[in-house]
Amino acid sequence: MKPAKKMKADSFDRTFDSGGDVSSSLELSGARRPLRQQRRVNVDFPVWMIDSLDREAERLGVTRQSIIKVWLAERLALAPHAGH
Repeated sequence: MKPAKKMKADSFDRTFDSGGDVSSSLELSGARRPLRQQRRVNVDFPVWMIDSLDREAERLGVTRQSIIKVWLAERLALAPHAGH
C-alpha cells in the first residue's frame, strides 16, 4: 500500500466538501471500526436447535453462523438497553 500523500487541512476540507476523492490522503492501515471487533465464543445448542438452524440456513442459502448472527443482532436491536 502506498503511503498517504500529505494534504493541508483546508485543501482536504474543500476537496471532501466538493465530493472529491480524499482517500489517497488517508492513512488507513491502522483503521478500526468501533464496536465491530470480533471475538470468538462457544455456545452449546441442543441438537433439535442446530437441525432447525441448518434447515433455515439451507432454505436461505446462507451459513448457520450467518443465521445466528442476524437473529441475535435483530433481537438485541429490539432490547431497550441496546448499546450500539
